[in-house]
Amino acid sequence: MTLDTVLSRIDSDLGSAVDRLLELLRIPSISTDPAYRPDCARAADWLVNDLRGLGFEASSRPTPGHPMVVAHGGSGGTHVLFYGHYDVQPVDPLSLWHRDPFDPALEDTAKGKVIRARGASDDKGQLMTFIEACRAFVAENGALPCKITIFLEGEEESGSPSLVPFLRDNAAELAADVALICDTDLFDADTPAITTMLRGLLGQEVTIHAASKDLHSGMYGGPAMNPIRVLSNICANLHDDMGRVTIPDFYEGVPDLSDDLRAQWEALGFDGAAYLAEVGLSVPAGERDKTVLEQIWARPTAEVNGIAGGYAGEGFKTVLPAQASAKISFRLVGTQDPLKIRENFQKWVQAQLPADCSASFKDHGAGPASVMATSNPAFEAARTALSDEWPNPAAYTGSGGSIPVAGYFKTILDMDSMLIGFALEDDSIHSPNEKYDLRSFHKGIRSWARILNALS
Repeated sequence: MTLDTVLSRIDSDLGSAVDRLLELLRIPSISTDPAYRPDCARAADWLVNDLRGLGFEASSRPTPGHPMVVAHGGSGGTHVLFYGHYDVQPVDPLSLWHRDPFDPALEDTAKGKVIRARGASDDKGQLMTFIEACRAFVAENGALPCKITIFLEGEEESGSPSLVPFLRDNAAELAADVALICDTDLFDADTPAITTMLRGLLGQEVTIHAASKDLHSGMYGGPAMNPIRVLSNICANLHDDMGRVTIPDFYEGVPDLSDDLRAQWEALGFDGAAYLAEVGLSVPAGERDKTVLEQIWARPTAEVNGIAGGYAGEGFKTVLPAQASAKISFRLVGTQDPLKIRENFQKWVQAQLPADCSASFKDHGAGPASVMATSNPAFEAARTALSDEWPNPAAYTGSGGSIPVAGYFKTILDMDSMLIGFALEDDSIHSPNEKYDLRSFHKGIRSWARILNALS
């Protein structure tokens, strides 16, 4: 058996692989709606049966919510834990779909053939790229190329309430050398990526209190402190003139970008001006000495997400409110400690309060950033393998958002994750008319075959 024969098998079996994906896509496994609970169980059973057909020891594991699928197979080489999720988003508004979202089909578009259905990209099409790569190895060699554990979740689209307890209860069984997560994108249509940096997230709500009740602005305007004024000053003080966050010790644990990673990112040719122009903006508002891509992937942020206070209904009401509040989120990088930042933020707010004002706080979650150890040889082996499949070399990239499962794999299973996916920005995940490019599906299968071969 050679890699070339496996890749040839993938090419010749593409039609059957698409048929299998369409069959899975017909199952309306919407995890957030109790009415679809039987369908979620049916999707889990479908995957168990398919994996057993490839020689995996596979089972559907009950949880308080929807089942987890766990499968074990192969031996030797790097032991990988592959993660995906079989549940999908609701389809509303249904009227905006061009076809039944659970009647999948291949469609011709101006950019090529696409697979159209709910879950085509997020995440059934993505997880099936890995399973189809395994199928090709079994067909050509009679065995998997290395030791593989597959872990498929059924609640990702509804907040993963069963995930952490399941990981803790089954940590020994799920232990592996490295995790592979497929729920991510290509950098662009010709450039694969391995996401190695995920920003953490801290949420904080602050309420400024002043008078004991709302006041008439004619009677009290002037002598009475207005909490909206106090809150506005605090929010304005979050950043200095250079776009840096002013909370004490905020940048503790923020790493400098390595020369190698900077060179990879520069080679991607990302156009920061065009990125902003797409949403009607023109001037970057973050740290002035950092590029737009650095600001998104590698730098921490403090952003006001909402403000409330006083009268905001129709018409006009001349009132001084008794309180005003703001919701503020912090995206974190490196080894920034979210709990320490929360404590420092609250002290920073308290220090700015004038007489007659107090502050109360409500916490909204706190998770650290995830930074993968790319010194692990598996990362470079995977990057080389991806580069061999796609027109442009693969790059280690960051992500402005957060993918909680990668953090849980690190904190609970003590395992780094390679986030490798083949979705595109225009796949309309979570929206009507979701699609997955046939090219992404095909080259995604070939990519996993190359990666598994490299790790074997």
